[in-house]
Amino acid sequence: MINLFQPAVGDEELAAVEGVFRDNWLGHGPRTKAFEAAFAEHLGVAPDRVVFLASGTAGLFLIAESLGLAAGDEVVMPSMSFLAAANAVLAAGGRPVFCDVDPRTMNPGREDVEAALTPRTRAVLLLHYGGQPGQVAEIAALCRERGLTLIEDSACSIASTAGGRAAGTFGDLAMWSLDAAKILTTGDGGLLYVRDAEQAARLRRLAYHGLAQATGFGYAKVSHRWWELEVPEIGRRVIGNDLTAAIGAVQLRRLPEFMARRREVVALYDRELADVPGLRLPPPLPEGHVSSHYFYWVQMDAAIRDGVAADLLAAGVYTTFRYAPLHRVPTYGSDRVLPATDRAAGETLCLPLHHGLTDDDVRTVAGRLRAALAERGRAAGAA
Repeated sequence: MINLFQPAVGDEELAAVEGVFRDNWLGHGPRTKAFEAAFAEHLGVAPDRVVFLASGTAGLFLIAESLGLAAGDEVVMPSMSFLAAANAVLAAGGRPVFCDVDPRTMNPGREDVEAALTPRTRAVLLLHYGGQPGQVAEIAALCRERGLTLIEDSACSIASTAGGRAAGTFGDLAMWSLDAAKILTTGDGGLLYVRDAEQAARLRRLAYHGLAQATGFGYAKVSHRWWELEVPEIGRRVIGNDLTAAIGAVQLRRLPEFMARRREVVALYDRELADVPGLRLPPPLPEGHVSSHYFYWVQMDAAIRDGVAADLLAAGVYTTFRYAPLHRVPTYGSDRVLPATDRAAGETLCLPLHHGLTDDDVRTVAGRLRAALAERGRAAGAA
């Protein structure tokens, strides 16, 4: 099977883990701090604004809780988002309100977000689909004009930029996922960016039980009785640790290598699939934008999309569609009518994309896709 996603880990990551074992400290400690600082440098922000967490979802939940939502307060987000975003808003007492997207880029434009705003809107939670920044600068300007918090779900955009600025740094808060399917992985993990220094310190506390000062191995003692507790507000334990941070630090150093290969894969898909009848490729990036190339998506007649996916699976090529529209999920209680999202959800298929793909893999996927499209097209025409 040619997989949709696949991590790239090896001897360097093993050596980093061995170093953690040698030091006999696997928990939250100096390697975690070093990883946070390295990622902050990658973003171009102060190191105290970055927090390494147990998962990206934990970051979204912390962010949503920090908004202080009351019943009826709304957070606008694209329907084509991962369900953790909507879950976090609901769990914090708010209501997710879904906006439409461009049917080709799957990113919302400023006008899509603006159409979903109401007097109850407290924040906008923006996803960068497939690693493309989209209209993040324009949406950030809209949020500033309206006095709204902008949250960037940057799970897909570890290396994305717009106008030389890192995706995730346009808004007030952002999250990156480092799970096993992501470009940069720690197995499970997430990174949080908080623009405001005081709020960053607060979310760091909330990520570790709400303790005013962490105690234990590797930490300064809070007093001569270092076991005594100071808990200004209740938190939970969702911090990262030195074992996974050691892996993350190696992965971050290798990120340019990963991105170079992903660009090669995307370019080869573009060449192999150019001019295939009935197939639309991802639209070109706007000038000044850099994508992380997390997804490579193609679009076709909705009448044959599911059949093409089934044929590819039978031929050893795993594809999928991400993300299933949240406005269709009864749990979220949405009555929004989003025609562009519905259209894209019926026509789009994500092809395998990871930096472990060989050129032969890409040509195999492209060839089997061409064959499946031709066969399904003939069958639809004969029906």
